[in-house]
Amino acid sequence: MSYIITTECIKCGICVDICPVAAISEGEEQYIVNSACIDCGKCANACPIEAIRITK
Repeated sequence: MSYIITTECIKCGICVDICPVAAISEGEEQYIVNSACIDCGKCANACPIEAIRITK
């Protein structure tokens, strides 16, 4: 499993601040989860608009 940030992202930055391994960076249109992600789910739980989802 891994996490993705959907196009619903409003670039609020909460996910960047909460990620314990700095696996989220700012992309052109939205934030992006990179391969450093440890699948902890903290970003998804913190997202105020539920724009971060698990992929299979």
